[in-house]
Amino acid sequence: MPLVDAAVYVEGRRESDGSIADVITQARTRGGMAWIGLYRPNESEMRQLALLLDLHPLAVEDTLKGHQRAKLERYGDKTFLVLQPARYLDESETVEFGEVHLFIGPDFVITVRHAENPDLAAVRRRLEATPEVLAQGPYAVAWAICDDVVDQYAPVVAGLENDIDEIEDELFSGDPNVSKRIFGLQREVIDLQHATVPLVDMFDRMQQIVTASTGKAEAPAFRDVDDHAKRVVDRVDTFRATLGSALTVHATLVEQQSNEEMRRMTEFGLEQNDQVKKVSSWAAILFAPTLVGTIYGMNFDNMPELHWQFGYALALTLMAATSITLYLVFKRKGWL
Repeated sequence: MPLVDAAVYVEGRRESDGSIADVITQARTRGGMAWIGLYRPNESEMRQLALLLDLHPLAVEDTLKGHQRAKLERYGDKTFLVLQPARYLDESETVEFGEVHLFIGPDFVITVRHAENPDLAAVRRRLEATPEVLAQGPYAVAWAICDDVVDQYAPVVAGLENDIDEIEDELFSGDPNVSKRIFGLQREVIDLQHATVPLVDMFDRMQQIVTASTGKAEAPAFRDVDDHAKRVVDRVDTFRATLGSALTVHATLVEQQSNEEMRRMTEFGLEQNDQVKKVSSWAAILFAPTLVGTIYGMNFDNMPELHWQFGYALALTLMAATSITLYLVFKRKGWL
């Protein structure tokens, strides 16, 4: 059912409920406030509500489309507010965002949820238990919802902070999945920034709207919510900077590891080259005696030097001189 709850409040107390048209009529007749809660209404229902309350077409269009960023729009004496409540899913290390739209008028407040979160029924019960707060009118309802949404960011921030601490511990563990985890958390932090950064300006403007509509010098309730939102924004900004630094450190460590592997491969290649030089040097040294032995070991009679008195001695001397010369040359070059 799109209609979750619809009631008339007079002096902060719930007086009656009924259909949307009934509560609007009764609120105006009795000088009270109509609070109507909707869950994913269709186009015809929103168009009908827009006609009854003279809602701006652009705000109605945003509500029908959904997937809106947090923002505040002012249309005459009416305020349109979009909030993105969040909750942290530790198992998947993701932030799940909801979406709630508020239409705030002089004698009504319309809440439209596009997700299960936040639990506006719980907010309604808390306000009904404090009629002195609810008696402040539609902006008291808006404050309670804003306060609930901002409070929900606290466990989200705590969950992200815990995971970032774990990443800092894992940076030097050599785990190749650390970069993937950092990128995933960066995406969640950026989405959280999109939901929270606009709140500071929104709540500043809400204080001005409330003071203008009530004639009071200040709006302490919204100022308190504004302070909480600023703290959340500051911490989320810190998370993004920390994750950026962690990614830089991880990239540096990976580069160092790659350089170390390249150094080891280079050293191994140089060692192989030394071995090849040694083998080649010994082969060259042994080439001379092998050549002499091959030639003079054939006993060919047509080789004149075989009949010389010092033929073999000369060959052996030449072989030895060649080998010694090669040995000294290779030794000097450091190949042996």
